[in-house]
Amino acid sequence: MRKLTLLVFVATAVFSCKSPEARRPVMQRTGSYIDQSIERNKQLVAQEEEVIYHIIEEDSTNTYISSPDGFWYYYQNEDTTATETPEFGDVVEFDYNIETLDGRIIYSEEELPTRTYAIDREELFTGLRQGLKLMNEGETVTFLFPSHKAFGFYGDKDRIGTNVPIKSTVTLNKINQENSNSINN
Repeated sequence: MRKLTLLVFVATAVFSCKSPEARRPVMQRTGSYIDQSIERNKQLVAQEEEVIYHIIEEDSTNTYISSPDGFWYYYQNEDTTATETPEFGDVVEFDYNIETLDGRIIYSEEELPTRTYAIDREELFTGLRQGLKLMNEGETVTFLFPSHKAFGFYGDKDRIGTNVPIKSTVTLNKINQENSNSINN
């Protein structure tokens, strides 16, 4: 009996020192949900771009420019002599509105007060943040933003719903260049 107890004790001591093994999940999921989501987003972008291309084709009065950032724009008032565009940290003052692509006003310029914005230091929807960097002081530009460059999946939680492409007319009133010495101080 004593040998049996000793044997059980030694066996327990030997097997209890074994390092733990990772358990396998009961169910293994594939990346199918992510793959489906990617495919849905590609289709959404293609549909929105098709609508934008149609608007551009129908508008013979304006010359649209395709941004490398994934939106389109045209100048209502262009300053061809100006060379200063806002850069990181510059503070700009601008007026803007937001409409649907078919011209229905979501937020009028009167509803949206003149905005003061520090370039890339504050929150602003992606397309407008990138669009402001293309503008010179005193210019007025109309932008066509697909939903992923506007308010995306979440909208603005007020008047702009999920995945709504928008049109925005922006007037850049003033650029206050950041003093390069303030970075070093």
